[in-house]
Formats: sequence, C-alpha cells, structure tokens
Amino acid sequence: MSHDHLDVKQHILDTGRAIILGKGFTAVGLNEILSTARVPKGSFYHYFKSKESFGEALVNNYVADYLTHIDATLQPDGSPAAERLLRYWNSWMTTGESESAQSNCLVVKLSGEVSDMSEAMRVALLRGTNLIVERLGNCILEGLADGSLSGEFDAHHTALALYELWLGAALLTKLRRERSALDAAMRATLGLLNLPRRLTA
Repeated sequence: MSHDHLDVKQHILDTGRAIILGKGFTAVGLNEILSTARVPKGSFYHYFKSKESFGEALVNNYVADYLTHIDATLQPDGSPAAERLLRYWNSWMTTGESESAQSNCLVVKLSGEVSDMSEAMRVALLRGTNLIVERLGNCILEGLADGSLSGEFDAHHTALALYELWLGAALLTKLRRERSALDAAMRATLGLLNLPRRLTA
C-alpha cells in the first residue's frame, strides 16, 4: 500500500476519532465523517467494508497511539518507577485538556456504547485495555525492584484495580462535570501503592 493510500486511510480515522470523541459512535453517520474528511464514499469502502470494520480499525489505531504514549511515559528514563507511574496518573487529571485525557475519554465513551453492539470493537477495546494494564503492572514490578515502591501486593492485580479505578473516575467526571472523582482516584492510588500523599502536591 502506497504512502498516499495510508495517508487517506489515516485521515479518515483521525477525522472519525475527533467526531466520535464529541458525539459517540452510534450518533455519527458515515456521511458526516466523509464530508468532514472530504473523502468520497467509494474511498471509504476501499479501506473499510462497513462502519463496524471502521470502528474496529479506529479502536486499534487509538490503542496503538495510546500505547506509544504510555511507553513514552513509563519507560525507564533514570527516574524511579513510582515517579513514572504518578506521571501517568497525573495525565488523567487534566480532564479534556491534553491529548492523553482525550484518549482516556475515548475508552470511557466507547466501552459502554459499543460493547453490546459490536463484538469486534469490544474485543479490540478489551485487548487494548489488557495491554495497558500489562504495562502498568510491569512498571509496578520495576518500582518494587528499584525500591521506589514497597509492600506486599501483586503487581498485575494492583495494576488492574488501579486502571478500573481510574476508568470509573473518568466516567464519574463526565457525569459530574468536575474533577472530585479524579482527586479521589489519586488519593486511592497513593494508598494502594503505599506512597505518601504529599506526592500529589
């Protein structure tokens, strides 16, 4: 596939992501995506056989971008692993202000909306969240090894509990339109990781 073809496909995905982030998947028709992207319908069907296959590609594309963001945040850079973990959780605190926060919102928006509607999108989202949890668990293990985290806890189960906690907090933040749930999630995170609360200051 040539670069031009890849650029058109990516342009459709990027346009769709921006619109779906605002309106949701089911509320957005193909015509809106295509007219905004200025791409003819025939070009869309050259890359995606249906709206559902577009949705699956959108999720996979989002997951790949998000994992790149997580890897850049969590990878060893000379700082303690606990500090890198908190850098990641702090990226959730900027509700809607950063690209990371918008990506978190996309998982929250799509998970509840498409899980009963599209098995392909559900599986793609589940695979993505499992990979996110795996990376968080690995960073927790690094923290136990470098001494920046201490205590008796299972790294994978703790990572899963934390990700579940923050997804729930992100959903509540959308309902409340204020960040008290995220503040509570940060306090709970510090407690689960046995870190002092002053680290959020």
